[in-house]
Amino acid sequence: MYDRETGSLWHQATGEPAVGTLAPSGARLKVLPVVVTTWKAWRTEHPRTLVLDIRTGHTRDYTPGRPYGPYFRSPDTMFPVSPRSDRLRTKEPVFAVRIGAARKAFPVDVFGREPVVNDRVGTTTVVVLGNPDTRTARAYERGPSTFRAGPGPGELTEVGTGTVWRVEEERLHDARSGRSLPRVGGHLVYWFGWYAFSPDSEVYRSSP
Repeated sequence: MYDRETGSLWHQATGEPAVGTLAPSGARLKVLPVVVTTWKAWRTEHPRTLVLDIRTGHTRDYTPGRPYGPYFRSPDTMFPVSPRSDRLRTKEPVFAVRIGAARKAFPVDVFGREPVVNDRVGTTTVVVLGNPDTRTARAYERGPSTFRAGPGPGELTEVGTGTVWRVEEERLHDARSGRSLPRVGGHLVYWFGWYAFSPDSEVYRSSP
């Protein structure tokens, strides 16, 4: 990422300035929640969403699948990468979560077996919701609660109490009590890219 105001180049994976006037400053960008999904799935949940027109007036082709379609389909990287890890496939998509100094990668294909994952990142308990078909994942703090899939779309059931929570973009919300649990920042990334910057990252493994 390039910062025009200071002329600094920032690492997307760490949020730290790598080159430019801010490089020695110790600055770090806050990790905000972001989601990858299909337009159909997003529009269903958020029907009033506006979208940028791909007809930008520039010559770059923004048709879906371009310009990186061939790269996405290839198992190879665009450039040499070091260090590497064989814990996962080089370009396996993972949902990467960073909380403080703790790092954890959740392979996207896990969500085909476990669409609701109760886990922790460092000392923070989280629930991660995912869909491998749309490569969508969201993480929320869960405190002492444990969750399972709810009775309807966009809902979770709290194990033990049976309380139904609504899944929202910014939070999990229990309308009856007014309780909320905040969303945790995370992003979808290839394994090789995440590992290169976070070699000490944990990797989530499905329960037997």
